[in-house]
Amino acid sequence: MLFLERLDLEDVDWHSLDALPDRTIHQTRPWLEFLKRTQGAEPVVAALVNGDERIGYFTGAIVRKFGLRILGSPFKGWSTDYMGFNLLREVSNVQALTALKHFVFEQLECVHFEIVDRHLSLDDIDGNDPDLEYSLQMTYEVDLTQPTEVLFANLNSDRRRCIRRAQEKGVFVEEAHDIEFAEDYYAQLQDVFAKQSLVPTYGIERVHELIRCIHPTGMLLLLRVKDPEGNCIATGIFPAMNDTAYFWGAAAWRKDLRWHPHEPMHWYAMNYWKKRGIKRYDFGGGGEYKKKYGGYKITVPRFMCSKYALLKTLRNTAQRAVSMRQRLVGRFRHPAR
Repeated sequence: MLFLERLDLEDVDWHSLDALPDRTIHQTRPWLEFLKRTQGAEPVVAALVNGDERIGYFTGAIVRKFGLRILGSPFKGWSTDYMGFNLLREVSNVQALTALKHFVFEQLECVHFEIVDRHLSLDDIDGNDPDLEYSLQMTYEVDLTQPTEVLFANLNSDRRRCIRRAQEKGVFVEEAHDIEFAEDYYAQLQDVFAKQSLVPTYGIERVHELIRCIHPTGMLLLLRVKDPEGNCIATGIFPAMNDTAYFWGAAAWRKDLRWHPHEPMHWYAMNYWKKRGIKRYDFGGGGEYKKKYGGYKITVPRFMCSKYALLKTLRNTAQRAVSMRQRLVGRFRHPAR
């Protein structure tokens, strides 16, 4: 019988854990600190045990909603991708999820949990557990192990043309290392959302904390795209670790889209991380335009489980309320013309 044993964060061998091949940047201590500062989250690291042997690890974080303890690994809205398990040897994912359920409800005294693990699939659902639900989330990935000329050829013709035109017109990409980058990025992000009479789903302080927590590790690439006069017209954020780089966010001034800044920015990020041994570039979600960068589609389930049936209704109601609030605030600040 597998079970999970919570570890004291000060006793965790972070160096050994981060060296595991399936480890993601979202499971590292700096990222957990980012969640603590921005979500008020309580980090959780646990060992997956079989008898007396540690056969894996689990990473997540606890937050309180409506006075209830819930565990995310991760939750939507955390600006955080895959977490879940890191396994030292082949383990039944059905058993691992069963162990997680007991750990969350009995030891952590939480009433709900969600997990998104790139290595879990719908085949890992225990048909005898009606409480375990799932939704599917889709993203595009680019195989960075291909030769550079192949990567460029795999971009569709419009993307290649935009990159060439930007270079010919003097548009250039510049790496950033300053905290003021957050101001540039967030101002442009507000402009992007204003186009649809919306507001960003998070505040500027989240960007500040991301830079403070992750950039010193060398695992966060910040990019500014500048026009021929040196004006910042677009920005992008790209974390990476082990074999995967992620597209965290990008924005550009609407008036400067004529320079096609996004194409050279993504191309720069892909090559930057490729040179550092990263094997794939995850676009962090759907969007038909992402396919045009030569990516292939993957689908990963988000598993959810509530201790009480009423919590499913509360969860869905809360998600709708957040979405409605964003629309109302956006329409108040940016009325449609």
